[in-house]
Amino acid sequence: MRRDDRDDPFDEFFREIERMMNDVMDDARARGGAGAGAGPSDPGAADVHLDVYEEDDRLRVVADIPGVDKQDIDLRCDGEVLTLDAAGDAREYHERVRLPARVDEHSASASYNNGILEVTFDRADDSANIDLS
Repeated sequence: MRRDDRDDPFDEFFREIERMMNDVMDDARARGGAGAGAGPSDPGAADVHLDVYEEDDRLRVVADIPGVDKQDIDLRCDGEVLTLDAAGDAREYHERVRLPARVDEHSASASYNNGILEVTFDRADDSANIDLS
C-alpha cells in the first residue's frame, strides 16, 4: 500500500513554517540585515566584540577591533558612556557603551595591540563627604 502525501497531517504545518521563515528572511534582506550579504568586508557592518571588567577601584573595557591603525581610533568618554569610532580600509566601527559605574574620564589610559583595544579608567567617587558646620 502506497502512502498518499496529500493526506499527511503535518504537510500544511511545515509549509506554513517555511513560508514564515521566508518572510523573516525577506524582511531581513530588505533592512540590510542577516542574509542580505552584509559581511566583515562591508563598511559599517562590523560588530565590536566588547567586554567590560569591573575591578575594585578600576573599570577596564576590552574591545576586539581588528583591521584598523592606532591613529584611526577615536575614543571619548563623559564619565558614563564610552564612545568608540574607528575606521580601517575594509571596516568601520561605531560603538557607544554605557559603563556600569561612573568613571573619572581624565584617568583613562588606552592601549592597542594586534587588534585588541584596552581602555582603563579609575572609578569616580559615588559620593562626597559633606562637612556640617
